[in-house]
Amino acid sequence: MQLGLELARLTAGLDKLYREVPRTGSFLDREGLIPVAVAQVEPYLLKDYCEARDRLESLQSRIPTDAPTALRQAYLLEMVDSLLALLDTFENRQISYAERLRRQMRVDTQMVSDEILDGYRATIRGNLDELGYRGGSLAEDVARFERDSVVPADKVLDTMAEYTREARRRTSETMYLMNDEWIEPVRLDDVPFTAYCDYPERKMRLNLAFPFTRSSIKHLACHEAFPGHLVHLALRQRYVAEGKMPLDGAQVVTSSASSAMFEGIADNGWFFLDWINTPEDVVGMTLERLRAALRCNAAWMLHVEGRSPEEVAPVIAAAGYQDVATAAGRIAFLRHGLRAPFVYGYWCGDTSLHAVWEKVPRERHKEFWQYLYGNMHTPSTLRDFWVA
Repeated sequence: MQLGLELARLTAGLDKLYREVPRTGSFLDREGLIPVAVAQVEPYLLKDYCEARDRLESLQSRIPTDAPTALRQAYLLEMVDSLLALLDTFENRQISYAERLRRQMRVDTQMVSDEILDGYRATIRGNLDELGYRGGSLAEDVARFERDSVVPADKVLDTMAEYTREARRRTSETMYLMNDEWIEPVRLDDVPFTAYCDYPERKMRLNLAFPFTRSSIKHLACHEAFPGHLVHLALRQRYVAEGKMPLDGAQVVTSSASSAMFEGIADNGWFFLDWINTPEDVVGMTLERLRAALRCNAAWMLHVEGRSPEEVAPVIAAAGYQDVATAAGRIAFLRHGLRAPFVYGYWCGDTSLHAVWEKVPRERHKEFWQYLYGNMHTPSTLRDFWVA
């Protein structure tokens, strides 16, 4: 527990340093390095980033001997290295985008391959055919499918509440009793994202400038609420308070080693609830994966190939069967320095977790969820320490 206490206080101190630098006051800037903490953490008072680096390296040197388990040792080493890479960006040291992905986010992906993207397209094509959306190009048939399933903007909040209640019921019946938890869907304008789980306020903030289909609403009900971020944070809050999880588990740290699993848990929510039941669900889920993969590729084009957002948005719009305005809106946050690599957390977190989940037999689901929600993870610790 001591290592977790020190890591939490160091991370909180680093967040304080980051927030002291004058920024724009935008939503993302106000979030800081730690957008959510579910327990009180007294930050170390660090005079500068140099002191933060020295103290992180000192902590790093003690982890191999002081960590209580091999899982905890592996996670802490990855998390501390992730913060050291973040420090490189804060201090304007030379660090490539690929290294930020590898060290900060702990993912190996750079560009998602055409083979994977075409596999998603084949799945979409087959299920659209089954639904009767055939006869045009794939782009035309996807557009027709989404037009038919789009929810009018003035109905999105009520529809989201309906799906979220069902997600809560399923979560309480099969995973964790959450009948007393709720998150209210509300509108939020002028932000560079579709939805946001405001855990302290128990609000699901939705950007109604984007189109919402029934499938995307189901996905977000699971992702932002049950059994995604709301459940994950409620459990972490409980486990930290009960002394079952070290204090660093109370912090959500942006663009860090923990980010991919934070998003991966949320994106696998509808699988945990066994809620992919129809060809419509499969099309919706696969479109989510295709577009998440393309946003990774968009980030690579922007930050490595040096292409402009105006060049990139039409490319991924066409490849993901979206209009350019929607595609551009979904990659707007990639220009934010702290969050530049964060987009990889969605696709990489989803697919790396799902690769483990799909091999877990039904009789071990509860055991797996305890392993998943009850520990802090990176993609590699999840893979390496689950005993299949």
